[in-house]
Amino acid sequence: MNKTNVGANTNIVQILLDMLLISISFIASVVIERNNLTSNQIICTFVLAAVFALIYILSNKEDKVYDVTLFYYLDRIHRKITKSFMVSAIATSAVLYYIEELDVSKRVFIEFLIITYVLLCINVFFFRRFVDAEFSRITPRTLLVGKAGSYNKFNYFLNKTSIKVDNIGYVAICKEEYDETYLGVVDDLENIIKTHNIDQVYILQKNETSLPDVQKYIDLCIDMGVTVRLVIDFYKRRRANSYVSTVGTYPVITYHTVSLNNYEQILKRLMDIAGSIIGIILASILMLITAIAIKIDSPGPAIFKQTRVGQNGRNFKIYKFRSMYMDAEARKKELMEKNEIAGGVMFKMKDDPRITRVGKFIRKTSIDELPQFFNVFQGTMSLVGTRPPTIDEVEKYERNQWRRISIKPGITGLWQVSGRSNVKSFEEIVQMDVEYIDNWNLLLDIKIILKTVFVLFNKNGAY
Repeated sequence: MNKTNVGANTNIVQILLDMLLISISFIASVVIERNNLTSNQIICTFVLAAVFALIYILSNKEDKVYDVTLFYYLDRIHRKITKSFMVSAIATSAVLYYIEELDVSKRVFIEFLIITYVLLCINVFFFRRFVDAEFSRITPRTLLVGKAGSYNKFNYFLNKTSIKVDNIGYVAICKEEYDETYLGVVDDLENIIKTHNIDQVYILQKNETSLPDVQKYIDLCIDMGVTVRLVIDFYKRRRANSYVSTVGTYPVITYHTVSLNNYEQILKRLMDIAGSIIGIILASILMLITAIAIKIDSPGPAIFKQTRVGQNGRNFKIYKFRSMYMDAEARKKELMEKNEIAGGVMFKMKDDPRITRVGKFIRKTSIDELPQFFNVFQGTMSLVGTRPPTIDEVEKYERNQWRRISIKPGITGLWQVSGRSNVKSFEEIVQMDVEYIDNWNLLLDIKIILKTVFVLFNKNGAY
């Protein structure tokens, strides 16, 4: 399993919840005995509770308690968490017994263990399903390729796990199977993915399905940056990242070109929220001054809203300070022959006559993009990602170019910090976007954000 798959099947929310419950138990036990404890005893009890939490989490992880494919049977999960609790309690008791220098009140420790076990049991019997459901509201839009009837047992298993999907519909393998219950035939899979903004595709391979045919559709999904999960006995891996998991009696090989790690996705979103809030606060005065300057310079609204294409074809409204005259879109066609981006997919022109006086300055300094912090806060964009294309640009995409919108677009990205004004080829832009997607990690995001700050003070910025 390569590094991009670590934690892909881990229910990070339940790990965080268990850590929270153990922390609450520690606080409760200390509060109960607060009049009988010294500062040193509180510190030592905290250390012991931390050791307990570490052992408990690792034991649960080893026993697949945090695996999203685990069937949600109350008795099975209760047995597993009880086992982990006993292992942790015995281990920490041994620490307390053999390290006499550890100044821990045994009464407090016993109360801590009792409260912890009660809270963990309450979580299993009452809250776990609710928490999983709440954190699974944003589910991947999913296609199921194969006979609808063949998915009955698979869906039965899937519903017993923590895996949540937004089932958009079924796609028939061949025309002979097609009827009104299907969205279409697999030969038209590319258009179905684009039309329904699909995030992932399940392909249920039966014995009669040709391996080369299935490989063709896997390659199609990989080219478009759409995750494909193959429910099979065995399959040959090609150029995508992959990992093997099981849902019930079904082994599943997942091929993907984007990171699926839940904890990294959560950290990226938290970084986006924190970064957008800080950006809005720090830039608030500058944004107010810019809005006034735009209104004085030319007629029209200060904020320009345009429909852009986000992750896997989802449309959203992007916010920017207006840097062009109101008839800019109407004049675009007559200027297309002066487009400096080869291929005609994107439009970029130096000394664009549609740009206002204030617009030239705010584009040069990238001030026009400051309102996109609100897009990031809303969740339609990220601080770092790929450039958000327009609808007419996406309509010209070839299959492998669709992959560049397999992640959320960003305010900045690898292309923006790599001399964007000097890039004249759309294919080169796609290559940089794909390079970012393939090598994405949080450290790379931080590096791009820092480089963006330096680029803003460079004369070779945007135009």
